[in-house]
Amino acid sequence: MAYLKTLNWQEGEDTFLAQRFREAGFIFVGKTNTSELGMTPDTRPAAFGPTKNPWNREFSPMGSSGGTAAGVASGMAPLGYGNDGGGSLRLPASACSLFGLKPSRGRVTHGPEYGDLFGGFVGEHVITRSVRDSAAVLDITSVRTPGEPYYAPDLWGSFVDAMAAPRRGLKVGIGATLDDCDVAPEVTAVVEKIGALLEDIGHHVQYSQPARIRPSFMAHYAAGTAWVLDYYWPRRTGRPVTQSDVESTTWGLAEMGRKASASDYMAAREDVQLFARDVASWWTSGFDLLLSPTMPQLPPKADAPARLTSMGFAMPFNATGQPAASIPAGWTESGMPVGVQLVAELGREDLLLSVARQLEEALDWAARTPPGC
Repeated sequence: MAYLKTLNWQEGEDTFLAQRFREAGFIFVGKTNTSELGMTPDTRPAAFGPTKNPWNREFSPMGSSGGTAAGVASGMAPLGYGNDGGGSLRLPASACSLFGLKPSRGRVTHGPEYGDLFGGFVGEHVITRSVRDSAAVLDITSVRTPGEPYYAPDLWGSFVDAMAAPRRGLKVGIGATLDDCDVAPEVTAVVEKIGALLEDIGHHVQYSQPARIRPSFMAHYAAGTAWVLDYYWPRRTGRPVTQSDVESTTWGLAEMGRKASASDYMAAREDVQLFARDVASWWTSGFDLLLSPTMPQLPPKADAPARLTSMGFAMPFNATGQPAASIPAGWTESGMPVGVQLVAELGREDLLLSVARQLEEALDWAARTPPGC
């Protein structure tokens, strides 16, 4: 944000996650663009301007990890870090024809500074070209750290091995509708194509989806934004954040959080947790995976805001903590990528990665690269 740009802020220490990247031999090549505080599903911050989609520079790579997705899609790096509090790994992956996995809650640490972020909504991982690279990075980063507020269920063996395990006969539900937003016909067509492909591979597909309740998501983001502006950054920098330091959307969200009472926030926590129970019951009815669009609509122009409804398929699984991934699945007539989302039960990245790998082998998405890249 402009506040940190003005201060020329640079971190002095690595997070536990960055330490694991370095220990694995990763070379950091740069910092990429994001929306202010990662709060909107696009990448057009006032501090640095909009990032453009390598597939068509008139359009957005979505966000908030849009700079990472643009860098990986254009070939600047083989993979890039991002986090996901409402689709911020999956939406850019969809817009840029990449694989973007949000792991299970508690799989990857937020330490040493945080236990969780925004009430457990945020997951951290990478955006990659291949399923294999994503699984390999998860093997590196999913090491239990003492003192975490919760841990994801253990996986016996490695994620790379789980990815390679042959899977047939899984029960896959298709959920391709939202109550408050139309789904673009080109997006629906790609989801239907992938459903048919999963049938050909040997899985059982039927139209069914979990409850689409509208839980109190925004109360968490509003409270979290107020905490970031009023406590976190002033404590770190020694200088208060004023209204002129941030974008109007950021300040407005913080104001919403400041006006909420403690009981308002606890009621929102309860609402989200009850929503998670309702969603989990769909998996206990016999389904293994959910297939849906990653986004209901195609990306907006690079300098235009993305609608909050673009998170309609992604954000519910930040609330439930389940693993969810965007998979490159098809193309519009104009040549823009379209992703589909796979969601598994909490802790079952093994199923998700295995089926994603099957689709990767069938679709060969890495063979196609942006023009001029």
